[in-house]
Amino acid sequence: MNPNRVFVIAVNVFREVIRDRALYIILLFALLLVAAAILLPEVSAGTDGKILLDLGLAAIEILGLVVAIFVGTGLVNKEIEKRTVLVLMAKPISRAEFIFGKHLGLSTVLAVLVAAMTLINLLVLNFRQVSYSLAPLLLASLYQIFGLSLVAAAAILFGVFTSSLLAALLTFAMYLMGNLTRDLISFGRLSENPQLQQLMQGLYLLLPDLSRLDLKNQAVYGLQVLPGAIELISSAVYALIYMILLLTLASTVFAKRQF
Repeated sequence: MNPNRVFVIAVNVFREVIRDRALYIILLFALLLVAAAILLPEVSAGTDGKILLDLGLAAIEILGLVVAIFVGTGLVNKEIEKRTVLVLMAKPISRAEFIFGKHLGLSTVLAVLVAAMTLINLLVLNFRQVSYSLAPLLLASLYQIFGLSLVAAAAILFGVFTSSLLAALLTFAMYLMGNLTRDLISFGRLSENPQLQQLMQGLYLLLPDLSRLDLKNQAVYGLQVLPGAIELISSAVYALIYMILLLTLASTVFAKRQF
């Protein structure tokens, strides 16, 4: 795999998505957060600071998720439907480079979006004089990027072999299940059915454990006890390995497609 070709594809994806959608997402987030900052003191009983902080982090994740799913599922499908993939495949670009380049470009877009929305969130929180812990907030935003990048890899995988709509539904289902994987294990332990326990264990091993990348509670409730360095590094490595596996599978499926 040639890193230069992967980088060129990533740059093209980044420019296209930033030009078409990213600015609208950032503007929408800013409007929602400003509106919330104005309205919350009228309806909350002295807890508007925590609610605003929670709302800001949740909005970042939801808007990032929308971009990861709907852009990710269309990155490859759009090239196939427009037949531009034939032109790309005629060039000295392998299909693995094509897939990894698409994901790198989208992941960079997601990182820029999360960073921009986090900055807006901090500005609004400071303007409203909401107390918060900066380190947990920045750490939560960083791991949101990891989680969204993993979801983007799944979106690209599903988009390789099915329609954009079905791929979006499958990716969203994986996101929901990925946030409930630990609950699946607990549910399996409560059951006395060995087959159900094995099924829950299998789902836990197969689905990504997105809950380990969710640090919003530490940021919202000002918990000073953050996960240890080893746990944080292992979670980041886990996300990276899972992304590579998904993209490798997507490259394998894409290599077998005929155009």
